[in-house]
Amino acid sequence: MTDVFIYDHVRTPRGRGKKDGALHEVPSVRLAAKVLEALRDRNGLDTEKVDDIIMGCVDPVMDAGAVIPKAAAFEAGYSTRAPGMQISRFCASGLDAINFGAGKIAQGADDIVIAGGVESMSRVGMGMSGGSWYMDPSVNFPAYFMPQGVSADLIATKYGFSRDDVDAYAVASQKRAANAWEKGYFAGSVIPVKDINGLTILDRDEHMRPGTDMQALAQLNPSFQMPGEMGGFEAVAIQAHPEIEAINYVHHAGNSSGIVDGSAAVLIGSKEGGSILGKKPRARIRAFANIGSDPALMLTGPVDVTEKLLKRSGLKLSDIDLFELNEAFAAVVLRYCQAFDIPHDRINVNGGAIAMGHPLGATGAMIFGTVLDELERRDLNTALVTLCIGAGMGTATVIERV
Repeated sequence: MTDVFIYDHVRTPRGRGKKDGALHEVPSVRLAAKVLEALRDRNGLDTEKVDDIIMGCVDPVMDAGAVIPKAAAFEAGYSTRAPGMQISRFCASGLDAINFGAGKIAQGADDIVIAGGVESMSRVGMGMSGGSWYMDPSVNFPAYFMPQGVSADLIATKYGFSRDDVDAYAVASQKRAANAWEKGYFAGSVIPVKDINGLTILDRDEHMRPGTDMQALAQLNPSFQMPGEMGGFEAVAIQAHPEIEAINYVHHAGNSSGIVDGSAAVLIGSKEGGSILGKKPRARIRAFANIGSDPALMLTGPVDVTEKLLKRSGLKLSDIDLFELNEAFAAVVLRYCQAFDIPHDRINVNGGAIAMGHPLGATGAMIFGTVLDELERRDLNTALVTLCIGAGMGTATVIERV
């Protein structure tokens, strides 16, 4: 199979996913076009040579609908020969877009692919696309459907994470993100979003609260206790995991991922694609995998898919220098570290979605780029990127520098 190389990546800043957020005025298609423009301009890309544009978008409706990568290519002024495809695997959509593109390149179908994702959560709210997982009892029952926050609290209860544990992790995420911004670690990949007059709308992640401490988080009430107890979802959780007598509700807005707007894109290709681009690769995609996992715990998929990926690739945990796991909820990362005995100084070293936010369809591509930059900064070799996924799934990818 053909090697798949990584040539460049960019992302927008993350804007708060509310009507008063800085990026609320920017339609989803414009956010997606912004990263396409940046990859073209900074790489001198002849867009007629782009074999595909693949983007994740979890709620592809309203102004995010109608195959948004192709629409964004029109707005970005790409050649009409560049096609587009929109995919969704919930929170892993941006990473799966990269993996899908990598598979096409490895098979020999394509030489140059742009892959990533976009989500404007201030304009298209979470769950706006509907679906039987939420609404159809014939699916709800076998899926042990419950809000993801209740699943996160189930994980915390089952694996012994206290309120102090999850809050301490959240404080660390905020401090790491603030340090990364202060030291300029994101400077080479974050592109400002500008209006039609060329004035900067946002050039820095807007969701961060670097002053967060344990005392401030202690004032927040658990967010998922009411749906768990009053909505009956705790009973669903206990039915799936009868070893749990009652859920300990520990998650809230301060130790869960932030709702934000943003987009990201990664330029990948074959060796021949690099010749066309006139670029040397920064890294290659070593392996990737997907898996289904316990639908009630829902968010432990990263553990299961990492085990699968390591087995299939012949890699060992000791071969991985850095880990990047989406911070959907603090307990997700704590369980992952517990399962593999990973020290905190090797995972999410520049903070994550608790501090900076989680634009659903884009996050996978964002953290993919973040860990590539960090490998280069530290002169390390190999990283594993993974995300938990709604309904109980996991996606993971291993990259290594060349």
